[in-house]
Amino acid sequence: MVKSYRHPYIPNSDPEMKKIMLREIGIKKIDELYNDVPERFLLNRRLNLPNPVSEFKVKRHIESLLAKNRTCRDISIFLGAGCWPHYVPAVVENIVQRTELLTSYTPYQPEISQGMLQLLFEYQSMVCELTGMDVANSSLYGWASALGEAARMAMRLTGRQEILVPKIIHPERYATLETYIGPANMHARKVNYMKATGQLSLEDLEEKASSKTAAIYIENPSYLGFVETGGKEVAKIAHNNGALFIVGVNPISLGVLKPPRDYGADIVIGEGQPLGNHMNFGGPLLGVFACRGEMPMIRQMPGRIIGMTTTKSENRRGFCMVLQTREQHIRRQTATSNICTNESLCAAASAAYLALLGPKGLRELCEAIMLKSYYAMKRLSEIEGLRTPVFQTPHFQEFTVNFVNKRVRDVHEELLNNNVHGGKNISEEFHELGETALYCVTEIHSKTEIDFLADSLEKSLHRR
Repeated sequence: MVKSYRHPYIPNSDPEMKKIMLREIGIKKIDELYNDVPERFLLNRRLNLPNPVSEFKVKRHIESLLAKNRTCRDISIFLGAGCWPHYVPAVVENIVQRTELLTSYTPYQPEISQGMLQLLFEYQSMVCELTGMDVANSSLYGWASALGEAARMAMRLTGRQEILVPKIIHPERYATLETYIGPANMHARKVNYMKATGQLSLEDLEEKASSKTAAIYIENPSYLGFVETGGKEVAKIAHNNGALFIVGVNPISLGVLKPPRDYGADIVIGEGQPLGNHMNFGGPLLGVFACRGEMPMIRQMPGRIIGMTTTKSENRRGFCMVLQTREQHIRRQTATSNICTNESLCAAASAAYLALLGPKGLRELCEAIMLKSYYAMKRLSEIEGLRTPVFQTPHFQEFTVNFVNKRVRDVHEELLNNNVHGGKNISEEFHELGETALYCVTEIHSKTEIDFLADSLEKSLHRR
């Protein structure tokens, strides 16, 4: 049991101070602050914590716990599914660790933050170049939040309250979408896919699209790694029904894939983590958001836009924050978005990463990723008891692996014991695919690692 302890740096640890604070806010005990929490959720006992110890002992204890972890530096990792293993050049790390950037937050007196504003302006410009769109904001929290914001933006622009999404969508992204659109009385409907290819069923899409549809959304590459080849047809169906066409992308793939604007996208969103950001235990992530340049769309786009201008007196170039008046910290309940900050440091890393690679470097990187991915698919497809890829269609860096006679969980545990982290088990997410996992191969994987994965899988499958 924890004894009463007065911490020298925590005023409310003093019992007398607690009494004064409770009296000031008009309650007798702290529990009254949680009256709205149902009784069944309350612990109703003290936490079984040890008494305070020295900083040195705490540090030793935490280090001993961390030593039990195995990271992607210790084992071969073939897990993607929304947060992918890529190499981050040392110069990118050096740039974002500069104190001007590392400690920066969204500037509330933006004009004095010219360096950060310029870097975010460069980030926006490169996002537009990648996606083919006219305007990009200076980032959101992640792909999932960008999807929610895009759906509500489409609702405001069209006055409609339905969004059509592919059945093959990242489940967590879909859950976030529902969280965003529910309070706005908006709803999502899933569109079926072709069993052989995974491609969105245009027939089902035609049937479901209507005058109630605010937007049609696709992911390209899809959650299961294949390239959606019917973008132009989907855009045509959306526009024929007066709806917007939203495309979600892994932006690193745009080194080889067509920019979404080329096949009719009105809004492009995505996950910027692959562009120079480490996985960091699954976050922070970086929401990419761009749209066409018509003013009604720009005014409804969430987040902040950095603009470039010139000074009035000396005609010097300067950067400024524009169109932030839609945000909740300014407009409160009349705001179009609750985004009043952004992932500035992650955006800075992406800007540095893209500037270092350039168009030629990005294309070469994507080609290397695809070559390694297809080599991995070929090696695994030669193993008896495996079927890969499940969908016969082009893939980028992720692909599905179906296990004919074994459970994914059992194979995964055996791989971990062999210092290999396999793909994500998607058997529960897509029951119709059976025992299936989603594997990821990027530029960090060597031929030796891929061959070792194949050998390990073969041994696991044929072990009696």
